Formats: sequence, C-alpha cells, structure tokens
Amino acid sequence: MEMQRVIELDMPVNFRDLGGYQGLDGRRVKWRKIYRSAALNEMSARDRVKLANLRITVDCDLRSSREQRSYPDLLWPGVRFVNIGLYAEGDRFNQAHPFLRLFHHLPEFDDYLPKIYQQVLLNEHSEEGIKRVFEELLKLPEDQALVYHCAAGKDRTGIISILILMALGVDDKTIAEDYLLTDELYDFSIEKQHPTNEKLSQVIAKMNVTRGEGPAVKGITETIRQGWGNFDKFFTRKLGFKQADLEKFREMYLEEEEED
Repeated sequence: MEMQRVIELDMPVNFRDLGGYQGLDGRRVKWRKIYRSAALNEMSARDRVKLANLRITVDCDLRSSREQRSYPDLLWPGVRFVNIGLYAEGDRFNQAHPFLRLFHHLPEFDDYLPKIYQQVLLNEHSEEGIKRVFEELLKLPEDQALVYHCAAGKDRTGIISILILMALGVDDKTIAEDYLLTDELYDFSIEKQHPTNEKLSQVIAKMNVTRGEGPAVKGITETIRQGWGNFDKFFTRKLGFKQADLEKFREMYLEEEEED
C-alpha cells in the first residue's frame, strides 16, 4: 500500500505523516504512527472520522493557554487531549539554567529563528514540554498513533519534529526538507484560496507567522551537537531519560532491518 505524507483534510492545513524517512542503520521511520499538524480547532465531521480511523488516540497541543482557550481543538472519538504548551509564557521564555553556558559550548547565531529555537531548547519550561511529548510517544500502544500541533505547524511543531527525527537518526538534509515542506503546503493553500481555510488563515496572519527557513533547523541540531556532543547525550543528560528509553523509542518507531 502506498503511503501518503500529506493527509488531505477538509479543514486543517499542514497535516502530515512523519513516517518514511531513512533513519538509524538504514531503517525507516514507521508510517501511521506520528503525525504533525497545524491548528485542529476547525474540522469537519468527515475530518474527525478520518483521524479516528487513523487510530490517532493522543492529541498533543503545543499552543499557549490563550490560544487553546480562544481556539480549542475539536476532538474526535477515542482521542485523549494533552496540553503541552511548548513556549514558556511571559518572562519565563528567557529563563534557562544559569550554568548551561558554563558547562556546554553553545553556538551563537546571527539570525532570529535559530536564536529562538535554541532558546526554546534551553528553556526549563520548554524542556518539560519536550519531555512530555517523548513520554507520550514512549507509552503509545503499538496499534495507535499520536499527533502534535501548534497554530501553523511550523515553529513549535517544527522543533518537536526536528527532535524526533534526530532521535531516530534521520540526516540533517532530510530534516530540513521536512521542515521546509510547510512552505510548500501553505503556498498551495494560498494559491487555491480554499474557502474552508479562511478562518485559520486569518488567525495565522494575525500571529505574523514567518516562512519556514532551512537554517533555523541548526538552532536545534547544532546546539545539541556542540553543546552535548550528540543526540543520545542530550536525551539522557538534558532531558533526563535513560539510554534504554532511547533504544526503546527507536525500536518503537523504526522499521525492522530488511534481511539480504
């Protein structure tokens, strides 16, 4: 059966499968297990049936409490809502552990987006949100799937996607291509002027969402490599997991190696 990366829905934009990419030891990320999306506050009845049929049982909302109150997710049968709130709100956004830069060599970035992504990675509140997504994935039953999303499916959703794909050993070029696919999907949406996307487009415009930029990915990848050496050390030392958790994660979300 041919798998589709972009899941066509009536209302939500940028809903897609994270599967199919080549990861560690040549094994591919499993299809129909991890999905990423833009806002899920507007869905047709047909959309909700489709997500239920995909056996998506966990909905991780990365948006702020204000966004969630103003535009709450429309849930579907069998799904459990998880409030992540990836960005720290108010003055807490700039809070990071005071000794991080003393004990870790962290890269400096001139561009805005890599700086923001790095700050999210180092922020104590955001760290808890990242851990929560991985915890939900680690306990997800084999026959079920999970979706995480923000408003546009670019920045907050992009950060989580980068981390998941790094955990699974996907190369930087592929990670950047997945990140930039958001641009193509929104360009297509604008070109078609699909009426069902009008309200969501207005919300996104108000948030002044910037276009996806490949170099922004380095705010995550290079911070991890220069600061901790590799993803495994970041996962265990920064996020507080065990190496066995990472091995379990890879077994759960990478296809078995094909025999010659």
